[in-house]
Amino acid sequence: MPQTTQQDSGRGLWYGVAAYGIWGLFPLFWPLLEPGAADDILANRMVWSLVAVVLMLVAQRHWSWIRPLLRQPRRLAMLAGAATVISVNWGVYIWAVNNGHVVETSLGYFINPLVTIGFGVLVLKERLRGPQWTAVGIGAAAVAVLAVAFGQLPWIALTLALSFATYGLLKKQVGLSGLESLAAESAFMFPFALGYLVYLEVSGRGTFGHTVAGSYGWGHSALLVLSGVITAVPLLFFGAAAVRVPLTVLGLLQYLAPVFQFLIGVAVFHESMPPARWAGFALVWAALALLTWDALRQVRTDRAERAAAVPQPAPAPEAPKEPVTS
Repeated sequence: MPQTTQQDSGRGLWYGVAAYGIWGLFPLFWPLLEPGAADDILANRMVWSLVAVVLMLVAQRHWSWIRPLLRQPRRLAMLAGAATVISVNWGVYIWAVNNGHVVETSLGYFINPLVTIGFGVLVLKERLRGPQWTAVGIGAAAVAVLAVAFGQLPWIALTLALSFATYGLLKKQVGLSGLESLAAESAFMFPFALGYLVYLEVSGRGTFGHTVAGSYGWGHSALLVLSGVITAVPLLFFGAAAVRVPLTVLGLLQYLAPVFQFLIGVAVFHESMPPARWAGFALVWAALALLTWDALRQVRTDRAERAAAVPQPAPAPEAPKEPVTS
């Protein structure tokens, strides 16, 4: 491999680590926005995400994708659906983090690959290999164990996993890059979010632009603006990683985010982890380990098959031998 390609792959790996690392550290950020309620934080995040992504598009002069998109109602409808489900995902996530459920949010992103596989079977009619079926079965058993541990279905984790898997399915069919998709989705949600912020202001529940002695000041408003930036920046890193490293590497890196979230929930916020929860998480991790092993094995098999299918060059004809003279 040429040295420049190796350097590019190395940069791509670090871009991927940065993207998933920032997503994994989100539980440390949302509590900083209190005393803003989850709906107030969510509406601000939507509004400022559009502002941040528009500034990035201006800097890149990247507008050519908009006009063709506006001529495709089906893709616009799917983007509207994606905007709706990611809004649900963001809202539940922010509420859960600020109400002491960080560990359960990590569970949602741990089981997301299993839910995505289920969608592939039910919606896209994909056929699963044996290890994938086993992993899905282990995941279902894990949810049952965790339901006993939590005393109810882990609805936060399931909502996050189902909404994000639906979001991924819609994005796959739309076919836009991360930054383009965020711009379109934010544009769809912007009027609703802005209208809701006006409603919060009128009802006296809004916190942006206000100061309360002994509670919060202008730094709070600055952090609300920053929520848009930290939403857009990881997508830039992810996009830079996606074009530089194989999908198998990205697939492994995706586990960084829930690992960080889990560690923050246990080590920073000291959330309870009784034995039954450890058992449920252990089952989830076993399922993910099986999925990862199967995916890596399939990659090796596919490479071997492609190499075998490449026609080998015919051997060069031997030069005629000169007659031996005594």
